[in-house]
Amino acid sequence: MRTGSALLRVYLDEDVDVLLAPLLSVHGIDCLTTVAAGNLGRTDEEQLTFALHESRVLITHNRDDFENLAVVWWGQQHDHAGIVLAMRRSDTYGLARHVLPVLQVYDQAGWINAVLYA
Repeated sequence: MRTGSALLRVYLDEDVDVLLAPLLSVHGIDCLTTVAAGNLGRTDEEQLTFALHESRVLITHNRDDFENLAVVWWGQQHDHAGIVLAMRRSDTYGLARHVLPVLQVYDQAGWINAVLYA
C-alpha cells in the first residue's frame, strides 16, 4: 500500500504518448519518457531492465509482450520495478484518468514485481 509522500518514479514505454508525463507530474509523479532517456528502439527486455535500474514503474500499452516478459522474469526469479499495462485511450487525458489511481496503489517499494492493469 502507498505510504508517506515519497515521489513515485515511472517510465513511459515508447508506445505511450509523451504528453502523459506532464499530466502525471502535476500529481507529484516523477515521469521519464523513452524519448528523454534516449531509449527509442530498444527491446522490451532492455526497456524493463532500464526501468529496474532507474527504480521506475514501466507504463506500456504493449500488454501481451510485457505480460509474457513478466511471467518469464518471475520464473527466473528476476525482479522488475513494476509494470502498468494500460489500455489504449482515445485521448491522453483519458489515459491519465485511468493510470493515476492505479499508480497510487503502492509506494515505490510496493511496486517491485507488481503488474497491474489500467
